[in-house]
Amino acid sequence: MTAEVRPEVERRLARSWAREIRALKNRGGEVVAMANAARDLTMRGGKRFRAVLVVAAHLGVAPRARLDPALDAGAAFELLQTYLLVQDDWIDGDATRRGGPSVHAALRGVLGDERLGDVSAILASDLTWGLAVRTLAAVDAPAARVLAAVDLLMAVHRDVVVGQQLDVLGRAEDVEQMHALKTGSYTVRGPLLLGATLAGAPRATLQAIERFAAPLGVAFQLRDDLLGAFGTAAETGKPIGGDLRTGKRTAVLAEADGRVDAAGREAIARALGRASATDDDVREATAALEASGARAAVTARLAALCDRSVAAAARLPLSARARAVLAGAADALRWPPITRGAA
Repeated sequence: MTAEVRPEVERRLARSWAREIRALKNRGGEVVAMANAARDLTMRGGKRFRAVLVVAAHLGVAPRARLDPALDAGAAFELLQTYLLVQDDWIDGDATRRGGPSVHAALRGVLGDERLGDVSAILASDLTWGLAVRTLAAVDAPAARVLAAVDLLMAVHRDVVVGQQLDVLGRAEDVEQMHALKTGSYTVRGPLLLGATLAGAPRATLQAIERFAAPLGVAFQLRDDLLGAFGTAAETGKPIGGDLRTGKRTAVLAEADGRVDAAGREAIARALGRASATDDDVREATAALEASGARAAVTARLAALCDRSVAAAARLPLSARARAVLAGAADALRWPPITRGAA
């Protein structure tokens, strides 16, 4: 389904940004540069996982319905993703995203000033959030469904803000609950509920989708945490060790608490929260995390969550094709990846 959805969503995103930038042409070069930076990040968008989930749920509820509403809603969710990434990169101090510059890094270069670049990046994210809401509100579907979809998007936005606040405070007692709010809400649950809502799904179907989505949303972030600690730059689109250097409270670090020995704690301390940590410092900290058993524990938890979602997918009151797509999405989040049918 990705091969079908991705190019359609890309076209919609390109059109939306072209209209937005045309409308800003008479506001000056710096304003256009702000919009261009957000547009450029949007168009480096990878597999469009969220848009695929919107379309899968819509098709699952209404297999014969037109796809345009779901594709437009999928584009809105991809714009929401851009908005959140712009702010997340600035909060974490990440200069790279998706193999290119983060928006604040790009705008620092264009505008020649660090503070002005950072402020412009936040405004670029606000511009993108407005474009996301406007895109969803313009979906060609019954008014009551569109209103419900916009209300859902607002609830997703609230959850992400709360989860992000828990993350930056670093005081979340339950890392998985924080992940469910910060990542799961807009990565899995939100897109699926949005697609189903626009298709007119009854309450029982929406509840079944939530049961499927709950473990998968946490699994998405656990995979991201594993990749952030042990993945390559090619896999993450970022320099290795970024999570450690920024002191990010990940599931891997949480799992290492109480497991790591004294030498391991020293190795982690030399990299954790230290922007100046060398690559050797990062490698030694990563080795300590692995030796503690944290990697194995988080990998096992990820696999268990994916198993739960695969099982739940088989019981969803959706079309057979949608159930297969969603089971495949759950399998795709495993890390290291598995190959079905392999010896």
